[in-house]
Amino acid sequence: MKYISILGSTGSVGTQTLEVVRNNKDITVTALAAGSNIKLLEEQIREFRPNIVCVWDNEKAKELSLNVKDLNVIIVTGMDGLIECATEPKAQIVVTAIVGMIGIRPTIEAIKAGKDIALANKETLVTAGHIIMPLLKEHHVNLLPVDSEHSAIFQAINGEKGNEISRIILTASGGPFRGKKREDLLNIKVEDALKHPNWSMGQKITIDSSTLVNKGLEVIEAKWLFDVELDKIQVVVQPQSVIHSAVEFQDGGIIAQMGTPDMKLPIQYALYYPERRNLPGARVDFFELGKITFEKPDMDTFTGLKLAYQVARIGHSMPTVYNAANELAVSMFLNRKISYLQITELIEMAMNQHKIVQNPSVSEILNIETETYDFIKSILNK
Repeated sequence: MKYISILGSTGSVGTQTLEVVRNNKDITVTALAAGSNIKLLEEQIREFRPNIVCVWDNEKAKELSLNVKDLNVIIVTGMDGLIECATEPKAQIVVTAIVGMIGIRPTIEAIKAGKDIALANKETLVTAGHIIMPLLKEHHVNLLPVDSEHSAIFQAINGEKGNEISRIILTASGGPFRGKKREDLLNIKVEDALKHPNWSMGQKITIDSSTLVNKGLEVIEAKWLFDVELDKIQVVVQPQSVIHSAVEFQDGGIIAQMGTPDMKLPIQYALYYPERRNLPGARVDFFELGKITFEKPDMDTFTGLKLAYQVARIGHSMPTVYNAANELAVSMFLNRKISYLQITELIEMAMNQHKIVQNPSVSEILNIETETYDFIKSILNK
């Protein structure tokens, strides 16, 4: 029996993780954590019977406590509650599917508690990779990537220990605006940006995919995960989303991981690694697919990716600025307070005003997040 904790259980990755749990009879969910969707969270509690549940919103936590008073479950709240869920004694694996830098501290505490990490929270490595990677080694903890691209790379290098990587080929679908120029994006509405051609994801990551900021975050994450130089990470647009990423070795051989665009595959792989189990669902039909095509990403139109490479080269505190500025800008766009093109414009403005902090601590990372938010708000309030 495997025992898991899920941080972000009501989001896209969290709900799909629970689908994997339903399909397998040897996983027990010991802890769940969510933001404020207590209706869905209550349903999850009643089905999976965790020992402890965190609701970020304090008032919602009180409401949920009343709703599940007939059950033997502990309801906690806030950052302390998240950390309790991340370190729940029985849990062996913590699925970090929570969105944002809020995931850093629970992940660190889970590692210190000896839990393996199934990582779906990009922000943790993007902003705190210099802290997380040494901690994993110190506490002999496994980090298993849940992002489809990083899972693909992980699968491609499995069994290739000692063989030098000459290139990581990080694939991108291109999002809903592939092929468009900046002038075509002037009047983009929220609804347009949320229409991803291939993947079913949460709102924030869907917007990130449309701007290619998501791919930029993945470039930074891949640098930490696979300990490769930035110049060895190449983004390739693969519109059919069948090749999830690939690795080229020094002899020129390329190993790619392929499959349907279904997040349950990398989730299940992370939970059961190195075992592969049957996963219900569609399979790739090459005859129906017909062809797989490749394109160079347009970094002049989608400047979020170009900025990410700049950020990765600078390092230190700059990835935190990039990530924080994007988080706030995307939230403002979703709330119709800024235009679509302002997302990457605000990121660049925040980067340009930032004074680098060398090897920032967790407290410094979170302070930089706040400072970046304050800067963007001051710009928009002028």
